[in-house]
Amino acid sequence: MKQFKIVVEKHPDGYVAYPLGLKGIVVGEGETYEEALADVKSAIRFHIETFGREVLEIESPVLEAFVAEAGVAI
Repeated sequence: MKQFKIVVEKHPDGYVAYPLGLKGIVVGEGETYEEALADVKSAIRFHIETFGREVLEIESPVLEAFVAEAGVAI
């Protein structure tokens, strides 16, 4: 069992979830928070099965994750 930090975003048409600290792109989605979380967990398992445990070997693990909002002049 390995713990992942997972970001879950709520959108008007459902939820999107993605893990931090994996090599490659892994995304899950669902109509509810729970569905998106279950989908991303399945996607993580598939990603590791497909590409091997090397996807877990990152140089600097994610210790904490923050959500920030900042204004940017455009």
